[in-house]
Amino acid sequence: MRSRIFTGALGGLIVVLCPPALCQGIPADDPVRVLVGRLDLERYKATIKGLTEFGDRRQGTDRNRAATDWIERQLKSFGCNTARIKYDYNAPEPQFRLKSRAPIPVAGGEIRAGSGGSRIRGIAVPTGVNDDPEAQPDAKLRELNSQPAAPGAREQVVCTKIGSTRPGEMYIVGAHIDGIGWGEAADDNASGTALVMEVARVLNSPDVRTERSIRFALWNNEETGLHGARAYVAQRAALQGMEDPPGSGRYPEPRWLGMVQHDMVLFDHGMPRADGTLSPEQRPEADVNIEYQSTAKFADQAMKLAFFFRDANEKYATDYPAAVGHHMTNTDSTPFMDLAPAISVRENERGMQIGAGWNPHWHQPTDRYSTYSDKDFRLGLNAAQTTLAAIAQLAGAALKK
Repeated sequence: MRSRIFTGALGGLIVVLCPPALCQGIPADDPVRVLVGRLDLERYKATIKGLTEFGDRRQGTDRNRAATDWIERQLKSFGCNTARIKYDYNAPEPQFRLKSRAPIPVAGGEIRAGSGGSRIRGIAVPTGVNDDPEAQPDAKLRELNSQPAAPGAREQVVCTKIGSTRPGEMYIVGAHIDGIGWGEAADDNASGTALVMEVARVLNSPDVRTERSIRFALWNNEETGLHGARAYVAQRAALQGMEDPPGSGRYPEPRWLGMVQHDMVLFDHGMPRADGTLSPEQRPEADVNIEYQSTAKFADQAMKLAFFFRDANEKYATDYPAAVGHHMTNTDSTPFMDLAPAISVRENERGMQIGAGWNPHWHQPTDRYSTYSDKDFRLGLNAAQTTLAAIAQLAGAALKK
């Protein structure tokens, strides 16, 4: 809960804890406030937990296909119009390196960053990915994750909220479902997948209409090099804005107004200390990082979109602020960034912080649901509040009377 400071009648300072929407005088019947209020921490956690039941959901496996089916069933239960994007992936599985078996959190203890890789200012920096099954102490999870990826056909689910007055224009809200590391891929990236599913649930409520269309995309093959998002762009970019059949008012691929990716949104415990340890608690300064790529063709528009999301966070998110960065990289928004304004919503800066060991569970056996606390899950919920508030405004969401 954020605080607001006021001056009392006698000159003293009064600190009031309240949601920003209340502090800033946003009316109770504001549709964006109502929609954001429909997000719930326990529902968000339950969706993450449901995804982790499929293990790491590595692409090209039965567990990945089962997770895809489960996601589609959930989206259909929300009333969302689903479809499958199909493509082939026949490249060999990337060769990963073991980083460390060390970063296992204990209550009240320390979390240690990986011991492998280069060093920055004396701090050990992780550079690899765990691909050693024996690093996972849970025999049941080792078995669940044991099937290797196989080349061949791939599928990913999208669902579309069709705009009521401008159906030929669309925002894409995405996250990838696949993971690696012999854990449960809870943060990377059940956290982002659950965020997209929860935003889809709220915006597909029977009493919600939007002027513009919104497509919720659950990508596959992110961990192999963004291949699911790249396949979508290759298949769909040229179809933007085409009415089919002509005069029908139907747009199989509305024109892209913006693309928003969600990738790891739970863990912001701060930078490693000099001895390589991290705080076991979410840091008080934790924030939601919104990134765009300054070298992209649509950089100016993407920057404006990123700051719009930051403003939405300031108005409607309950706990953590947002910060804007200009170095979006290695995430599923990258294939879109020269075709439309594209941003990424995440827990830390991708290049400077994730790459420097700020999350010791990244691609590790410890990336499990049980690793994270409610403070961590609440950071993810704040990211969901941020995206829902921004997209609701951009798409022209309103409540039916």
